[in-house]
Amino acid sequence: MRRIIIFLAATAAFPAAVAAQSNVEGRVGKLESEMRAVQRKVFPGGAALVQPDIQPATPAAQIPGSPSAGALDDLTQRVASLEQQLASLTGQVEQNGYATRQLQTAFDAYKSATDARLKGIEPSTGAPAVNGPGEMGSSIGGPATTAPARPSTRPEAAARPSTTPDRARLVDAVERPSSGDAPEDEYLYGFRLWQAKLYPEAEAQLKKMVAAYPKHRRASFAQNLLGRAYLDEGKPSLASMAFYDNYKKMPDGERAPDSLYYLAQALVKLNKPADACKVYGELTDVYGAKISGSMKADVEKGRTAAKCQ
Repeated sequence: MRRIIIFLAATAAFPAAVAAQSNVEGRVGKLESEMRAVQRKVFPGGAALVQPDIQPATPAAQIPGSPSAGALDDLTQRVASLEQQLASLTGQVEQNGYATRQLQTAFDAYKSATDARLKGIEPSTGAPAVNGPGEMGSSIGGPATTAPARPSTRPEAAARPSTTPDRARLVDAVERPSSGDAPEDEYLYGFRLWQAKLYPEAEAQLKKMVAAYPKHRRASFAQNLLGRAYLDEGKPSLASMAFYDNYKKMPDGERAPDSLYYLAQALVKLNKPADACKVYGELTDVYGAKISGSMKADVEKGRTAAKCQ
């Protein structure tokens, strides 16, 4: 009788053990599948896949028909190991997401600060200058990457060239270049008119040159000289627009930096020292060490005159 009872107890325990093993194996398969998915997300290249800390042990010989407690223990250990690694990988994914959000927040803050600084540079008018065929005066090397906001201006009528006989004789006395290089000749003729203090005629000629050859290297020279002609004629608002347009539309032009410098000087003359200081700061930020020694000295003098902080 006792043997029958023991046999019946063992027989009753067998289905429960089989069910437990099946349940554990299902959990192992599910966890391993989830971990591979997480690993692919954390390591897209698949080069750093995490291996389980506990590898399945070589199964011991079992008596057919009877479940092994050792196999169940091994599966349980594998489940615990997989759960721990899955939690670790999930935490790493969350940390990576948090770091990405922090970087985006920092970038947005930097962009907003930069935009606000540039929008704060809104001069009201023009600037003084000095350039010629080579162009005489200050020069700065290097490309520009940003531009202040377009200056607002007071109405200033652009003078039309006089047609009086005396004026015509003065204009005729200015030699028109004929080297065969049309863009160079057009610019040089405008420069000679400016040099002769025939400002309205110079302005018309320089505008013509820029409109006809906007991609030529002399276009930057002509646009800058146009601003100077307006300034010399006593029209700082128009000069300001010309200088600003040169810096904004041709930032890589050879005279774009000069236009920015002269724009700052003009703002001082127009009683806008605070805006002038912002433009001087923009010039320093954009060109830095590329500014020539003489220009650095001029900028320092300008900052002193404007009482920049």
